[in-house]
Amino acid sequence: MKNKYIFGGFIIVVFLGIMIYLFTQSNIQYQDDFSQVMNTTKTVKATGSWVKTKSYHIDKANKTFSFYLMDEKGNEMKVIYDGTMPNNFETATSVVVTGTYTGDYFHAKDILTKCPSKYENQQVQTSGL
Repeated sequence: MKNKYIFGGFIIVVFLGIMIYLFTQSNIQYQDDFSQVMNTTKTVKATGSWVKTKSYHIDKANKTFSFYLMDEKGNEMKVIYDGTMPNNFETATSVVVTGTYTGDYFHAKDILTKCPSKYENQQVQTSGL
């Protein structure tokens, strides 16, 4: 009977350990200031806008997509993503990249694009009841 309690306690401790580990791994900070992104080794979500004047580069041999982002303060950062360009990248109003800054570029694990909404400039029409 005593072994059942020890085994049950062990299972609970392992479960709590896994939950704590997963919680600490998902604690990713949003940054809109690239100077802070460049000075941390943690995984972050960096938000900015694509620098269209510098275009982008698709490397089919290495399967990478690279481009430049600019934050609200005018700081630019090179982003390299292991994957293909998102379908709506060229029409995006802002870009969120998740990853780490290594050396002289941001290594993105994920890219999210925010596109202009078709509802942004529509006026709300109300009926006069």
